[in-house]
Amino acid sequence: MEEKTQLQQDEQFMRQALADARTAFAEDEIPIGAVVVCRGQVIAHGHNLTERLTDVTAHAEMQAITSAASYLGGKYLTECTLYVTVEPCVMCAGAIGWAQLARVVYGADDPKRGFRRFAPEALHPRTTVQGGVLEAECAALMREFFQKKR
Repeated sequence: MEEKTQLQQDEQFMRQALADARTAFAEDEIPIGAVVVCRGQVIAHGHNLTERLTDVTAHAEMQAITSAASYLGGKYLTECTLYVTVEPCVMCAGAIGWAQLARVVYGADDPKRGFRRFAPEALHPRTTVQGGVLEAECAALMREFFQKKR
């Protein structure tokens, strides 16, 4: 069996994050989804829960990071990749940095609130970042959600 390229793997896991984003959409939450992958296996899922929990910190990334740390039994996720449908905000970038994730892969840019605009150094120095994976699909879901709200 052929090995998948990094882009094929990234798209596969981003599709799972998109499924979580669609769950958030259906629950009238901002449609952002996240998965944490360790050694090729999804170990955690998350989607925004800020409305349900009335908690501004209940972002998809925070849910997934907390779940992954619990699953692994430790706070550091040094062998893990976070897949998230939209560029993380500054708060989530801080949590990603503290968790020492090896890699962050996101779909759509967030030019208004993304960490790259406000805190580009927030991640751990060894964390690598890849943006633009399934960007059109991720951005379209966000546009659809906010058009529905208007």
